[in-house]
Amino acid sequence: MFKRLLLGATPALLGGCSGDLSALDPAGPRAANLATLWWVMLIGAAVLFGLVMALFALAYRRPAWITRVTPAQWIVGGGLVLPIPILIVLTGTALVLGEQLLPKGEAPVRVEGRAQQWSWHFTHPESALAPSEILHIPAGEPVDIAVTSLDVIHSLWVPRLGGKIDAIPGKVNIIRLQADEPGVYWGQCAEYCGEGHDGMRFRVEAHEPEAFAALLEGRAP
Repeated sequence: MFKRLLLGATPALLGGCSGDLSALDPAGPRAANLATLWWVMLIGAAVLFGLVMALFALAYRRPAWITRVTPAQWIVGGGLVLPIPILIVLTGTALVLGEQLLPKGEAPVRVEGRAQQWSWHFTHPESALAPSEILHIPAGEPVDIAVTSLDVIHSLWVPRLGGKIDAIPGKVNIIRLQADEPGVYWGQCAEYCGEGHDGMRFRVEAHEPEAFAALLEGRAP
């Protein structure tokens, strides 16, 4: 009965992992890194939860065995032996994957992103493309987004393409995104910025490189 219930619930649980704003449905290498880190953290948490539940069950079914463990053994085992290997694996994974997210060198394409309550405007410097609320990028290439804000703190986030970064008045922060395939993706302000925050979404269009070059030159793709 329990097995059938678990199998029946699995599609519903996995269904929540997809969607326009799902970080667990990556469409680029940087988003894939973040999704991998999320799964590693989940597995680590599940392992710890399983161990704690096993000890709980043991204490319930075999109380005599539990009473043989001294307080010092509980402290050393539960406070050092158990968490240290798991923390080393989790922290090491986070450092390796997180390091790969940092922009290194200059990306082939740079876009300026400006936030203002409650919309985004993107500009491609030295191109014929007019500023737009749509973020146009080439597929298969890394793109640096130089982000700032004209009023309060916002946060640029395209879950399927990468991480997020704050847009701060008077400061420019850079985030690197990449889409594997041409298509439409969606972004959302990830920092509460006022009553219109929940509607501060923006559209990302990833084009074939040739179509993107034509777009920058003002030619019909």
